[in-house]
Amino acid sequence: MSASFFPAVAQEDVTPPAVPFDAPATEVDLPMVETGFAGHDLSPWGMFLAADYVVKAVMIGLLSASVVTLIIWVAKSLQLSGARARANRALRDVLKAESLETAATTMAGRRGLGAALVQAATEEMAASQDLIGHVDPSGIKERVSSRLNRIEVAAGRRISRSLGVLASVGSVGPFVGLFGTVWGIMNAFVGIAETQTTNLAVVAPGIAEALLATAFGLVAAIPAVVIYNAFARSVTGYRQLLTDVSAGIERLVSRDLDRVALNSNGSTARAAE
Repeated sequence: MSASFFPAVAQEDVTPPAVPFDAPATEVDLPMVETGFAGHDLSPWGMFLAADYVVKAVMIGLLSASVVTLIIWVAKSLQLSGARARANRALRDVLKAESLETAATTMAGRRGLGAALVQAATEEMAASQDLIGHVDPSGIKERVSSRLNRIEVAAGRRISRSLGVLASVGSVGPFVGLFGTVWGIMNAFVGIAETQTTNLAVVAPGIAEALLATAFGLVAAIPAVVIYNAFARSVTGYRQLLTDVSAGIERLVSRDLDRVALNSNGSTARAAE
């Protein structure tokens, strides 16, 4: 075959079009992206350092209240534990005694409210010695009961000391923390006005610092309320123990007076015979 049978075909340029090549973007060419909270330390310590002076004062005050609460808890726990142990021992001795003199001998030289109650009853009986057997014993019983009651009241007041601090921290702490929060949020709004932006990166750190004050208030108040309620129950139980000791002492006094009256009546009857 001859090549003339195939007409010549013009060859087209099939080279692909050149694609424009862009140089890699430099840092200057890249758009600025907001990095959120970068530059803000949102840890509790960092927020404390960045907080306003008023908010810092609120946090320090609430932290001090928490420390005071812890000290009261430890000290009052030791005090109540020792007082209850001594009162229980005194109650056992009073219930075992057959007379006030026996109880006084058993508890001689001891510390605690139980020994003080027995001593007060013994002193009142000694002061009324010239009246025993000659007058109605109800007056002597009333005087003994009055002295014991005064000791109980003083002991209850003394053991309840410092509980008012816990009540104050528990009731006032959240409001103090709320004050710090309100103050911090006000400062955050001032920052919004100064920067003329509502960007979360500008607003959030200030609000977080403000809310930290509320957290401090709750941390101070919640343990104070729990500890106060626990101590209130313990103090009530301790007062009941003292009441039981006093009741036992009054029974001993009544028994001694009845013995004196019985001996006096027996002597009178024998003399009449």
